[in-house]
Amino acid sequence: MTLVDILLFIAILGTGIVAGAFFAFSTFVTQGIDRAGATEAARAMRGINVTAVRAPFMIAIFGTALIAVVLLVMAFTGQPAGATWWVIAGAALYLVGVVFVTGGANVPRNNRLAAVPETDAAALADAWQAFRPGWLAWNHVRTLTSTAACLAFVLALVA
Repeated sequence: MTLVDILLFIAILGTGIVAGAFFAFSTFVTQGIDRAGATEAARAMRGINVTAVRAPFMIAIFGTALIAVVLLVMAFTGQPAGATWWVIAGAALYLVGVVFVTGGANVPRNNRLAAVPETDAAALADAWQAFRPGWLAWNHVRTLTSTAACLAFVLALVA
């Protein structure tokens, strides 16, 4: 295996893990916590947001981003031969659709939800109603782009 092959393999694992986490939220986690009612759903999501910002998930998201950047630089130097466009596509999809969307759309919503006073049940319920649709829509984008990035990296590896 070459260095490019190893990096592609790591990128495939990383994008797959991240896609799976986002897929879970898009398909059942958000709907599951919604069943507890708006106030409790807001509290649950706030708890999830706090625990998400720890090494395992941050390494998965941003370690994969780092690998994508390295692969992107390598692609502009012609490596891997015959798979350059798949690497560029995978890296672009991941960096724009996961990293930029997370920072530009999901994190600001998380911060607004976190800013609501814990003791104000009505405000928490209102915040959840405002938070959920946009956050979930952008999470769908992250799910689709991380999945597509994974596929692009697989195609680059087998090209």
